[in-house]
Amino acid sequence: MGTSLVKFGRDTVKDVRQVARGWRWGRRPQVPRSAEPYVIPKETTVFPTKWARKPAAIAVREVLQKGALNSVLRFEVNPQVSGLDSLRKVHGPAVIVANHSSHLDTPLVLCTLPDEMRRKTAVAAAADYFFDTWWRATASAIVFNTFPIERRGGKLSSTPGDLLEDGWNVVVFPEGTRSPDGWMERFRMGAAYIAVEHGVPVIPVGIKGSFAAMPRGRGWPVPGRPTVAVRYGDPLYPAEGESAREFAPRISAAVSALLDEEATTWWEARRRVAAGASPSQSGPDAARWRRVWESTTPIKPAGQKRRAWK
Repeated sequence: MGTSLVKFGRDTVKDVRQVARGWRWGRRPQVPRSAEPYVIPKETTVFPTKWARKPAAIAVREVLQKGALNSVLRFEVNPQVSGLDSLRKVHGPAVIVANHSSHLDTPLVLCTLPDEMRRKTAVAAAADYFFDTWWRATASAIVFNTFPIERRGGKLSSTPGDLLEDGWNVVVFPEGTRSPDGWMERFRMGAAYIAVEHGVPVIPVGIKGSFAAMPRGRGWPVPGRPTVAVRYGDPLYPAEGESAREFAPRISAAVSALLDEEATTWWEARRRVAAGASPSQSGPDAARWRRVWESTTPIKPAGQKRRAWK
């Protein structure tokens, strides 16, 4: 009898998981957009997130982030954080810019920031992904303090500027979407435009190992508590008269230098920056399996860093 109950329980769990994998959780189309007949797009309404920055929501988010989110994150992965002293050079709101290859990137940034800065940080999230259903929009807004930003067509929400004016830091992933193979994609100019337009600094962040820990397509980190490195850099300030088009490459280069520093040493990376010889973080010109293999090399402790790929 007991054996039968155990088998029944296992079968039930297996069935629930199978249904969950096949369930349509959002409103995204199930067939390619090119296979659907053209229809004039309906005017979409912007999901309001101002309520998520009210005192009551902030108090709830503090419990969720410091308690559940931080505990689950550190149970599943092993974050190695460096460069936090660079954040002391920032006074006032800033745009926090990081490379993006995993859904782990947002929790990693929020859970490694100093508490005072984290409490005043909001995250730009794709409107067509995180705000396509009310329950996903509500959950991401309350837990991560997200706000919708349109990534198609290069349109920018007015919210980032409003938040900066109110003293909030804004996290932006300039690649627009997660990397398909763990290597850094081309940075768009949105973050640079926001910084130049509002005269605020940019804090570069290099995240290494999050793709190996939870690549695109996975809903949970891989077993084994893999190490993920989060490295903060010195703030970048737009020069007087510098345009967003001119500022954007400096932001991308700063993030690339942090990833190079994580792969080797601070001294070697600084010498390459000074010589203008920092290795590209776009990965090898090779087959996809090779690119994925290179980007999933385990993070090693300080002093045992491997050579950067050239």
